[in-house]
Amino acid sequence: MTSISKTYIENRERVQPNDTNNHATAHGGNVVKWMDEVGAMSAMRHAGASCVTAHISDLDFRRPVPQGDTCVIESYAYETGQSSIRVRVQVYRENPRTGEREQTTDSYFVFVAVDQEQSPVTVPELTANSERCRELRDAALDGEGDV
Repeated sequence: MTSISKTYIENRERVQPNDTNNHATAHGGNVVKWMDEVGAMSAMRHAGASCVTAHISDLDFRRPVPQGDTCVIESYAYETGQSSIRVRVQVYRENPRTGEREQTTDSYFVFVAVDQEQSPVTVPELTANSERCRELRDAALDGEGDV
């Protein structure tokens, strides 16, 4: 069994000119791509197997990420099914010079663990064996469906 905290991953992407739209902010498609990649890493860390995206819900873009800022992507698994792993993914814009940060995007992904033939495989139970794990799980469960 893996604890929720062991699936926690934080990654950063600097928003370069090629990542932007005509408003000089991160293109939404790029943000979703980064979220999907980091979310899949959390799922794979738990499953110990390759994982594919099955569902994205409540994808909420609250604020843009300006060119030159950093996208900070945080993800963690918070619940499992037989072969599925639910992952919360949050994005923040961060000024690389000051460290000022604000949330820009929030979403919930479902990944499915698969074998080499792309067939679903069983995933282990996810545990919340510390206060931090319980807080992360509860925050994800409380936030599902809030748009």
